[in-house]
Amino acid sequence: MLSFDPRFWSNRRVLLTGHTGFKGSWLALWLAGLGARVTGLSLPPPHTDPSLFDLCVRGHCRDVFGDIAEPALVARTLADCEPEIVIHMAAQALVRPSYADPLRTYATNVMGTANLLQAVRSTASVRAVVVVTSDKVYENDGSGRPFTEDDRLGGHDPYSNSKACAELVTDSFRRCFFDGGCRVATARAGNVIGGGDWSPFRVVHDIVRAYEAGSPVALRYPQAVRPWQHVLDPLAGYLMLAQAIVADPNGAPAALNFAPDTHSFRSVAELVQAFSARWGGRPGWQLDTGEHPHEASLLTLDATRARAILGWRPVLSFDEALTWTADWYRAFWDEADIGAFTRRQIEVFADRIPRSAGERMAVRGTA
Repeated sequence: MLSFDPRFWSNRRVLLTGHTGFKGSWLALWLAGLGARVTGLSLPPPHTDPSLFDLCVRGHCRDVFGDIAEPALVARTLADCEPEIVIHMAAQALVRPSYADPLRTYATNVMGTANLLQAVRSTASVRAVVVVTSDKVYENDGSGRPFTEDDRLGGHDPYSNSKACAELVTDSFRRCFFDGGCRVATARAGNVIGGGDWSPFRVVHDIVRAYEAGSPVALRYPQAVRPWQHVLDPLAGYLMLAQAIVADPNGAPAALNFAPDTHSFRSVAELVQAFSARWGGRPGWQLDTGEHPHEASLLTLDATRARAILGWRPVLSFDEALTWTADWYRAFWDEADIGAFTRRQIEVFADRIPRSAGERMAVRGTA
């Protein structure tokens, strides 16, 4: 069993794809704070107003803006930055847009992953690759049983299916091409909440916009149950997985789930009600009676393997994740220094990650 070691990342060359997105922005800022030498490869910051990347991340890493679906760009970026660790998060990450543009979704999520892994083959410096997929990669039979890493892959909608395809692409490259100094693993998580998520079609975005407009949030599937967790919890898992690959290339797992405890499995309606309780009863919710594409009514993961192999566990409970997220938006509305506020949340979170006694003493000694 390993534990999180912040010293591991000091001066480490890291390529992070998708660094302008919601999860990518949080991870880029965290890595920069750990002293890593981060190169980010992503589309330009999303056209949201505001943008978490522009608020908190710009200037903290080297930016390469472009499309992961362009193989020459991907190969050139890896050759230029010569990373030791690659964390691949670039994706078309939303279900509803995948119905509107399925070909683009597959091009990004499947061929983008293939482009990256092909480029890694020609980059001798790379020791570990973590490909981030989704909790939606499993063939959901609606039984309600938490999925384990050995369950059948599938996916109904183009987003979920393309992420399952990315898992298969990664497994093929792992078996055929990565039997030497570099190892590749996938990480499966989803339904994260946290400050700065202004992406359309995500529930926190909808809650925040409804609060600002003074109207209830319209929910498509209020009784759908998801494993909610703060964004920093799975990000910690990704860092620990990369660390494990470097420490023990032959013993590291090929795939891991990162999911909260069962008490964090809540319906969408319960999530909105919890936010509303922290914001003076607003915004509340109402049923969106329009026509909507299919979404699974129940989706949960089993993270036993991540706990056993990495020593990873969720740091924040459901209530704490809600509070941290609500506090972030309150600080933003109050025009606080939101970059400093975000970095402080990362620092507090990192201090709560379990570490070995030796690591705790070393960290204190360098503080």
